[in-house]
Parts: sequence; C-alpha cells; structure tokens
Amino acid sequence: MKPTLILLPGLMCDAIVWAPQVQALSAMANCVVPKYGTLNSLTAMAEHVLATSPTQRFALAGHSMGGRVAFEVMRLAPERVERLALLDTGYHPIGQGVDGAAETDKRMALLALARRSGMRVMGQQWARPMVHPQYLDTPLFDSILDMVERSSPAQFEAQIQALLARRDASESMKDIHCPTLVLCGRDDAWSPPIQHERIHAAIAVSKLVVVEDCGHMSTMEQPQAVNRAFKAWLTSLP
Repeated sequence: MKPTLILLPGLMCDAIVWAPQVQALSAMANCVVPKYGTLNSLTAMAEHVLATSPTQRFALAGHSMGGRVAFEVMRLAPERVERLALLDTGYHPIGQGVDGAAETDKRMALLALARRSGMRVMGQQWARPMVHPQYLDTPLFDSILDMVERSSPAQFEAQIQALLARRDASESMKDIHCPTLVLCGRDDAWSPPIQHERIHAAIAVSKLVVVEDCGHMSTMEQPQAVNRAFKAWLTSLP
C-alpha cells in the first residue's frame, strides 16, 4: 500500500500549485491536497487536515502558508507525521508595533482591492513580487492569476485572519524528529534562503535545498528540481 502524502497549499492557492508534484509522485504515494474553505485560523486548518487524512500516519508537505499549517499539525499531532517538508515558508509570529501594523495594513489593502476590483486584479499586484522575474507575464504567471481568481474575497479574508494570528513556531522546531526537507527558491523575496537556513539549523534531522532561478512559487516555477528533492525525501531513511 502506498503511503499518504498530504500537500498543503499556501495563501490563495489550490491543488494547481502542487499539480507537478502529484503527477511526478503518484507512483510513490497517494497524494492528497486539502481545501481550507473559509477556515480562519491555522489551528482550524491543521485540525481539518488531521480529521480528513485518509490514513492515521502520513508524510506532510506545506508550501508558504501551508508550511505554517504543517507546523500546527506538528504541534497538535507529531506522532502522526512520518516525514515533513517545509517549502518557501516562515516561522515568526506577526511583528510587534510598527512592523505588525504595517503587515496588517498591507494585507487589508489587498483585501479591499479584491473586494473592489476582483481577485484577479488583486492577484496582479500581490503575485508579481512572488515569482522570479523570468516568469512574469508568462503562461505560468497567468496560471497563478487563474488560481487566485478561483478563490473569493471571503476565503482571502479568512486566510489573512489566520496569518495575522499565527503562532511563533521557533520553539517547536527543536521537537521535530522526523526526516524533514527544507526547500526554497534562491530568489524568494518573501521567504528568503536565510530564513530556511535557520529552520534547517533548528531541525536536527533536516536537509536544506535551495533551488536556483526560482522565486516563492517553487513548486510551479522549478517543478523538476522540487520533484527530485521530494523523491529523495520520500525514500530517505527514518
């Protein structure tokens, strides 16, 4: 029986963000991509993942906000996770004072734009800094905008609420003992390599992979490199 691999999407993302991995890894694992709906906390998302997993134990991968959901799963039920992958993600809580207010204001401005002009217009502004410059205004970028457009302002608002209330995951990283892949794009401006180097240093059983010519959307931008890293991770010894 093939193991279960749960693939957690990030903010405003759906199964398309993981499509290259599902195609490449389906012979090795039963791939599952959860939907968060309008759940408005990372804990609720993690509880949904645990409640809907087809098996008691599973491999778990999270991209961007999905990585933060993965940290919550590890906090709630570490015994259920056989191996962990964290892609283009972070672990800090929202900043204090001016920094936190600035993040909140920026996210709320994007939400207001989505309500006023539609999700695709918002996506044009939100997604451009995410990808490597070589992918701007390409079919790949259009597919990201299509994905954003499939969502709704209500889902966007719920996920913003979840991110603004996120926990500090730094303390819990030392308690992760399953084989862990830490991966990011070299040119990820949102979740840069230095952040992943710190995650790698904090998790004793982790491997760090930095993907060249790649921004924040690594699974779509450089799928072959991500797939190679996943195959090595899925076959690594516990």
